[in-house]
Amino acid sequence: MKQIVQSVSGGELRVVEVPQPEPGATEVLVATRRSLLSAGTERAVRELASASLLRKARARPDLVRQVVNRARTGGVRSTLAAVRSRLDEDMPLGYSAAGVVVTAGAATDGLRPGMRVATASAGHAEYQAVPGLLAVPVPDAVSDQAAAFGAVAAIALQGLRQAEVGVGGSVAVVGLGLVGQLTVRLALASGLTVVGIDLRGWTAELAGGAGALGLVEAGAATTEQVMEATRGRGVDAVLITAATTSSEPVARSAEIARDRARLVVVGDVGLDLDRRRFYERELDLRFARSYGPGRYDRAYEEWGVDYPIGHVRWTARRNVETYLDLVASGRVAVDDMVTHVFDVERATSAYEVLASDPRSLAVQLTYSAPAQPTSRVATIRPRHRSTSPRAGLIGAGTYAKATFLPALKAAGWGDDLAAITSAKGLSARHAAERNDIAVVAPTVEDLLARDDVDVAFVLSRHDSHAELAVRALDAGKHVFVEKPLALTRDELDDVLAAYDRNPGHLFVGFNRRHAPMVAYTRKVLTAGSGPITIAYRVNAGQLPAAHWYHDRRQGGRVRGEVCHFIDLASWLVGEQPRVVHAYGSGRGEPGLEEDVSVLLGYPDGSTATITYSTRGHRRTPKERLEILGRGHTVLIDDFRRLEVDGREVKRAPGGKGHQEQLAHVRAVITGNAPHQRGFEASIGTTEAALSAVAALAGIPQLPARLPTQIDVDSGVNAGISS
Repeated sequence: MKQIVQSVSGGELRVVEVPQPEPGATEVLVATRRSLLSAGTERAVRELASASLLRKARARPDLVRQVVNRARTGGVRSTLAAVRSRLDEDMPLGYSAAGVVVTAGAATDGLRPGMRVATASAGHAEYQAVPGLLAVPVPDAVSDQAAAFGAVAAIALQGLRQAEVGVGGSVAVVGLGLVGQLTVRLALASGLTVVGIDLRGWTAELAGGAGALGLVEAGAATTEQVMEATRGRGVDAVLITAATTSSEPVARSAEIARDRARLVVVGDVGLDLDRRRFYERELDLRFARSYGPGRYDRAYEEWGVDYPIGHVRWTARRNVETYLDLVASGRVAVDDMVTHVFDVERATSAYEVLASDPRSLAVQLTYSAPAQPTSRVATIRPRHRSTSPRAGLIGAGTYAKATFLPALKAAGWGDDLAAITSAKGLSARHAAERNDIAVVAPTVEDLLARDDVDVAFVLSRHDSHAELAVRALDAGKHVFVEKPLALTRDELDDVLAAYDRNPGHLFVGFNRRHAPMVAYTRKVLTAGSGPITIAYRVNAGQLPAAHWYHDRRQGGRVRGEVCHFIDLASWLVGEQPRVVHAYGSGRGEPGLEEDVSVLLGYPDGSTATITYSTRGHRRTPKERLEILGRGHTVLIDDFRRLEVDGREVKRAPGGKGHQEQLAHVRAVITGNAPHQRGFEASIGTTEAALSAVAALAGIPQLPARLPTQIDVDSGVNAGISS
């Protein structure tokens, strides 16, 4: 399918071919008919993307602080790799469209194939995977052209709701671009007296033609006109829909508002304000958040959990519904605002008009993709067969692009990257172009069916790991699955059953076992005998509230990250834990605990304490591992410095073992490394992590099926492959 993308680093605009997205259970696949370019938002996005790195940094100082903090804890090299990966991405454009439902997920309600819908939060593309609650059925009386305004109109309507002005009241709309014009018309349909103010005469005339008092901003003269229209009182509310770095629109709004009026900021404006103006009239300054309640809420958008109407009357979906009903009844008209229409093939011309024509207001794209699409493979370069194992990647997120793919190529896989797939397609296309991957497969099924894929690398979200590992093994592939291997014991049973019935190798991404400093430490420790004591301190850092690790479906940080540290402790001991205790902070549900201590007891008397905290100082390095026993004291400081018995070891390089593990995977598959039957260490780690979560929930239990001994005779790579 065709999709419009823009380079994050340089702002270049392209129409690219990507596989159509695969909708989830709470999503619908929509064949787009019309999409709307939101002039203010898309101009701002394009300008920022086209700006220099210095200008980007000045515009987003919050992101700069995040980069600095990550560099302090995670290291400059890995941070630079992540930043370069982000800057090298292509981003989709657009968020307001209309089309026809192709397929509806099992957990969507009231949506069926063939239904016309207005969509929000989906870009300019022939096909969109849209959250079910953001796909709204379109009445027959509403054209595709008008329906495509749905998401932008919901933004205007949410601002109006924040104003809380009843019938007979008055509002001023400051800034008469697309959102401002829609706000004017929705306010008029609500029975309000409306004043529209802008710096441009033609936009003021357009607002006047809709029934408002359209004024060109002229300072005191404009204030006098507003006062005359409101019997000398001032307006009940001001909706600020302008887009400017200046604070003048907000400051001027205070002068035309009545005592105790509401000022609602809808657009992106400056907020360097004089407190006195707001204090003297006790003005209420508010902000409208996008389409309405539900926007940016994972439960609403991703899980399809609607807010009960008795508690939240107006949601993002209901705001779009309201707009469509107003158009259907004839109380709101928008067709006259459409100034330009282009076919998607000419999308670059549409953006050129947006940038060059000052009178471009509502620019739309049209599409003619069939409502019954066929899955197409995007070929990046010609296929070639190789005698080496060929790799297929499932997942193309930040970790895959910034860390995994560079390590994979450094480990010798560079010429054998056959195919890649991802849920939305665009990220896979981008990764393929940057890493010379031959094919972008539209779905996991397509990738696993390819005869030129010998090894499936599962790099997707945690809740898919076990299922994809089973499917890949049953498809006759060797499998590398990123940690965690499974999130429940039932999932682990399914993986083990698939492993037993198939001949393929199975590897798990516990890369720290393969770190050069760990290999050196193992040699030091195996020279002695007796138990060892391990203290592993992890300064994990806090994650944003919207981070996917907070999604209970993804298993939380104990199953998803603490498993790394459990695995390394067991690897160093040379055995699997017989006892697992875990203690948490008690904040939140046990499966999502973020501050925990895990105590592992081993059959030989060794112990390991893993302290995982999100509350340390941001300048503290992430990992510190101290081992005492067998006549030695070893310190691994964030995999950058190794100290044995008080002396720094220079000949063991840093790094967390990604490249070394992937080189080992290749060696095993090609027969150049010993083939171990079983992957006991990875099973043991998974069991121990699951036991830790159970302990946090107050369910004491011993890890099941754990072997008591890790095979250490064949070197640091033993015990991880089938």
